Amino acid sequence: MKLLQVELSDKLEALMAALVQEGWFRSADEVIQVALIEFLRRRRFDLLEKQQREDIAWALRQKGTSP
Repeated sequence: MKLLQVELSDKLEALMAALVQEGWFRSADEVIQVALIEFLRRRRFDLLEKQQREDIAWALRQKGTSP
């Protein structure tokens, strides 16, 4: 497992601490992990589409330069 160090604003840290204190999460680490997983899940298709568009554009440029 990889260890990361994260800087948070006081407000964000307080919100995260409240979620842990209210029992929604076991720890601040879990809050950050779940938030990152959810962010990546939501953005996954956007990122895949962007990569595909870049690949297609590259292929079209290559096709235009072939003899």
